[in-house]
Parts: sequence; C-alpha cells; structure tokens
Amino acid sequence: MFYSSPSHRATSVVQVLFLDFDGVMHPEFCHESKHFMHLETFETVMRAVPHVDLVISSTWRYKRSLEQLKALFSGDVAARIVGVTRPYGQLEDVPDVLVDYEREAECRSWLGQHGRTTQEWLAVDDRSWNFRPFNPHVFLVNGEVGLNANAATKLAARIQGVLA
Repeated sequence: MFYSSPSHRATSVVQVLFLDFDGVMHPEFCHESKHFMHLETFETVMRAVPHVDLVISSTWRYKRSLEQLKALFSGDVAARIVGVTRPYGQLEDVPDVLVDYEREAECRSWLGQHGRTTQEWLAVDDRSWNFRPFNPHVFLVNGEVGLNANAATKLAARIQGVLA
C-alpha cells in the first residue's frame, strides 16, 4: 500500500529513526483508548526498511522503562528499538546553536554517545519548534491527526531516499 515494487525500491538512506508518540502514533490530545491507533501503519513502514534502528524520543520515556516501551510494539519492530534519548535537562555540553531546540539536542546527543554521528538520521515528530528551522533530519506530522496513511506514504519515501 505504501511502496513501489521491491525492484524499484531505493536503498534506505536513513539508518536511525527517532520516534515521538503523542501526535505521531496517535493524535496529540486524544483519549487513551485511541493511543497507538497508527501503530500498524508505522510498523508497515518500518518492515519495509528492516535495517533502520529505532530510538524513542517521546516523553513517554520519562515514565516507562525501555522494556515497557518496547512492549507497545510488535516483536519484530520492538527488537529494533535500540534505546531512548536522554532528557534535555540531563545533557552536558549542549552546543549554543541547540540550546533552544531540545528534541534535536537530545537526538544529536544520542548519536554522539553511540558513535553514530556520521549516520543518516530522521526524527518523526509533530512539534517543529523542538528542532532548528528547516532541519532536513525532521519529518513533521500533523499532531491533530498523527501518522495516517498519507503521512506514512511520505515517511516511507523519505526513509528510502525517494524524497528530499
């Protein structure tokens, strides 16, 4: 539904994907009965790019362990969740250019801590103000809707290097 045939698929450019939950996996301020309503859509995208590692950047990481966060996903996708970003308040030596962009600072810190600063990364989020303007590493989702089929199609193309 989201992809061209395998023979026409581009090799994924993105190697690490930082994932927000509220506003992405479900609408920002929805009832908890709607939480993760876009899970199947997201997992379909991820299964098409099995070498992309996932890192949770959502505020859900404040109240749940990594294992609890992984339990929200299907086993095959959960196995690719390699960590969570450290909260902004715990970061040391935030570069001046990132002081006002907390989520971006958290993502870049994670990359640095894990020796992955040269790898291509993408943050899927609904809050543009957490990143520097025009950041090419951000895929913005409409937080009132979340990652619906239309957004998922665009995300899949972006991960696979089809869209700039």
